[in-house]
Amino acid sequence: MKITIISHDNWGYNQNIVKALQKRGHIVNHIDFNTFKYKYPNFSYRIYNFFLKVFFKKNIKHIHFGTEINNRLEAFGQIQDIILTIKGDFIDSKKILDFKKYTKKSIAFFNDNIKRCPKIVSTISNFDEVYTFEKEDALKYNLKFITNFIYNESKLNTEGVFKYDVFNISSRDNRFRTICKIAKELKAKEISFKFIIHDKKNKLKDPNIEFIPESIQVDLVNKLVNDSKLLLDIHRKEQNGLSFRVFESLGLQKKLITTNHNIVQYDFYNPKNILIIDEKNINFDIDFFRSSYEPIPDDIYKKYTIENWVETVFNLDKQ
Repeated sequence: MKITIISHDNWGYNQNIVKALQKRGHIVNHIDFNTFKYKYPNFSYRIYNFFLKVFFKKNIKHIHFGTEINNRLEAFGQIQDIILTIKGDFIDSKKILDFKKYTKKSIAFFNDNIKRCPKIVSTISNFDEVYTFEKEDALKYNLKFITNFIYNESKLNTEGVFKYDVFNISSRDNRFRTICKIAKELKAKEISFKFIIHDKKNKLKDPNIEFIPESIQVDLVNKLVNDSKLLLDIHRKEQNGLSFRVFESLGLQKKLITTNHNIVQYDFYNPKNILIIDEKNINFDIDFFRSSYEPIPDDIYKKYTIENWVETVFNLDKQ
């Protein structure tokens, strides 16, 4: 099949979908609109965009993204069998509707919560099929549920020697205070850690955390993950879907510390592998750090692999 992936791939995760499809022999294009740049021609355009967003729920940047994407689809010169759009709420909804000129089927996947990103609602009807990683949104809006996926299946650190006990990388948002409290608690217990926050504005400060102005690609994240014994997952408020950190821990057989209590609803949950903490009352059981990871059953594991993900979303025969 001829398939195009359209995504805002700021961390590089979506390139794994491209590779999984290419491995099966499909012809795959990837339009990563995270690489698109838009500069206001002058200050009046910035003011104009402010009024567009406030009164008309429009955004010049999102219109620009949609225009550029459609130009690239036109340049391909071939009708696609499937277009998959990830982060479609970052694209003008009318421009999304134009995608159908270039494909037999237009699909969306959202790994954000509608409460946090309400613009998702206005884009849903412009796709033929919509997937979400939020169970609540799937039920409320009649969408198809699917989680994020395991993309790193090899246990790279075979020697069991680690630079850090705990690792986390995240973006600048309301999770910052929680991460600071966790860092303070880990330091008090003499548990080593590496915490990185992507902060474009470079305004946040904490002696226990490293701040970076630009996002780093998934291969470097994988190296840091590999150098760490456990992973830390801090979920965003009002977001119950599972982050990629959860699936990195599954793929590399690493223990996970998380604030997402909804993880107990999933069949791979094992309290010996996953420690759920209360961000208002942070406390760590030292025994959790000392005990070994317990591998999950193969049939459960395979449900969350990228191979099963592409088979489900693109309706492919199992290999």
